[in-house]
Amino acid sequence: MFEGLRFSHWKTERGSDGIVVLSFDRAGASVNTFSRAVLDELGEIIERLSIEPPKGVIVRSAKSAGFIAGADIREFEQYEKTGSVLESIQNGQRVFERFSRLPCRTVAAIHGHCMGGGTELALACRYRVASRDPSTRIGLPEVKLGIFPGWGGSARLPYLIGAPAALEFMLSGRNASAENARAMGLVDALASPELLVEKAREVILHPPTRPLKQRALAWATNLWPTRQALAPMVRKQTAAKASPSHYPAPFALIETWRRGGPLGRRLDTEARAVAKLAQTSTARNLIRVFFLQEQLKGLGGGVAHGIDHVHVVGAGVMGGDIAAWCALRGFQVTLQDREMKFIQPALDRARELYAKRLKTPERITPALERLQADVGGAGAAKADLVIEAIYENLEAKQALYAQVESTFHEGELLATNTSSIPLDQLSANLQRPQLFLGLHFFNPVAMMPLVEVVTHERLEPDAVKRALAFCKAIDKLPVPVKSSPGFLVNRILMPYLLEAMTLYSEGVPGPVLDKAAKKFGMPMGPIELADTVGLDVCASVGKILAEFLGLDLPKGMEALLESGKRGKKDGQGFYVWQDGKPVKPQVDPNYEAPADITDRMILPMLNESVACLAEGVVENADLLDAGVIFGTGFAPFRGGPIAHIRSEGAAKVKAQLEALASRYGKRFAPKDGWDRVE
Repeated sequence: MFEGLRFSHWKTERGSDGIVVLSFDRAGASVNTFSRAVLDELGEIIERLSIEPPKGVIVRSAKSAGFIAGADIREFEQYEKTGSVLESIQNGQRVFERFSRLPCRTVAAIHGHCMGGGTELALACRYRVASRDPSTRIGLPEVKLGIFPGWGGSARLPYLIGAPAALEFMLSGRNASAENARAMGLVDALASPELLVEKAREVILHPPTRPLKQRALAWATNLWPTRQALAPMVRKQTAAKASPSHYPAPFALIETWRRGGPLGRRLDTEARAVAKLAQTSTARNLIRVFFLQEQLKGLGGGVAHGIDHVHVVGAGVMGGDIAAWCALRGFQVTLQDREMKFIQPALDRARELYAKRLKTPERITPALERLQADVGGAGAAKADLVIEAIYENLEAKQALYAQVESTFHEGELLATNTSSIPLDQLSANLQRPQLFLGLHFFNPVAMMPLVEVVTHERLEPDAVKRALAFCKAIDKLPVPVKSSPGFLVNRILMPYLLEAMTLYSEGVPGPVLDKAAKKFGMPMGPIELADTVGLDVCASVGKILAEFLGLDLPKGMEALLESGKRGKKDGQGFYVWQDGKPVKPQVDPNYEAPADITDRMILPMLNESVACLAEGVVENADLLDAGVIFGTGFAPFRGGPIAHIRSEGAAKVKAQLEALASRYGKRFAPKDGWDRVE
């Protein structure tokens, strides 16, 4: 069948049982992704399989890294620039549709990551088997790029597993474990990695029958009356989480499904909708954010971090959660504090985290064993990295460094999780300042992906590389920043929070401020965020940065702190908190907010972003945008502060700041650097 033919990206092997194993091994790449060349080769193979149908076809990956990561995003980006997205989508659909029509049984053998186009190829197969390995994750995350599945995913998945489950899966962009995919009906059978292909052969020779309940659900939930009734409900639920003007893709997906029709019509509707979405600024910016994320991941590559044992000093919320996260990611961790009563809550939170993430006792127990309480601090001498996470006090931190540094072995790194104190001050009395740096995590540690790797003039370049590699090893996104008050994220975030508190003190209700910020695209309003971070933390960081930035602390802040209200952690701050959620007061329906409240909150962030870029706090605009997006959640669909300034026009934004400065004072005056933002 394939005698004499050589393929660059696919390998074929026909067994004595008549089954063809088709192995995907993209040339020159460590990970399988679909390019035009890859699809063209697959199309040629499908044509030959159609002429001489085998007993069955098994699609697998020849890469150890996983099954298929999806489409080649860089190539997709070029299609958008040349206006050929629709043709590209239709080509992919044709190849997968021809594969689905092969006159033989087809099985996707999935091990490792299976995302986007990889999942769509699997859906074009008659059956799917997956390995039980924890690395196996199956998803359709296209909404995170401002589009939705365009190679048949949205046309096929609802008719396989039922519309409610399929829509939730695609609208969330989440991924599923093999077990979860099996429960949904997305996967037909499970096997161990080493027996995966054999299981696929078994499925071809003895195909399973889908349960009647699954088939009935898939049929009933895709009937025309059901689609017309269910679509508005799903649209309303989605609108509660995302604005159609900010993120149009989820709503386009719902409408595409609502229209329905035979498969050919569904594919055509899907292709045209995705091609239209690809031309939006949201898709362009979200694709840029994807590449920014990949850029940060790449910073930690190519260097051995040399860290096996991590010692954390300070078992508060931040220190305890940093320790728990490092143990979750496979490191031996010792956690130190003055007494066991301060460490135990951190261990309890770690147990909850592991139960949620790891699920089974055989995976939870080893993680718990890697995290050890260490009241005496003996772990500091054995560790390869010590992370200090005590309270924000210069003298206390320096005293701790003097105590632990004398026990260090050669090459041991010392890091601080300080959120605002410059490292030049912290390192003043160190014996080995060249091995001291900042690793600034964000709260909650398990949710926030960013770590600021804070540098200073006396730091060794190799220490920075090791720290970046360590961040990669614990699955965090590192951004190198120079030491200055607030570093990058807090320096940009604090003017936003302080101005929101000033507006609050002027009588603007908290819910109004939060709603305005969310309308701009922030994931959480500033008043709710201040309560979440902790008013004591905001005040501590705010005092340091207010002096540095020439800002005044909002009126009433001191009185609020003196009352003992610290926000979410105590149940009361600007809002009352119940069961971890804010109880926001009702706003008078006749209340009219000042027209400029959004500008007053957002423009100081943009102003400080320009100043940070001009001062070299980060190396370039890409790193700044990435840091602010992943550290604050700054409206991803806008592409980051600098990208947003450029899209609006730097001259226009600067003029808006000047207008605010004339109205409210010098805190809004444009900072140096606006003339360099192109």
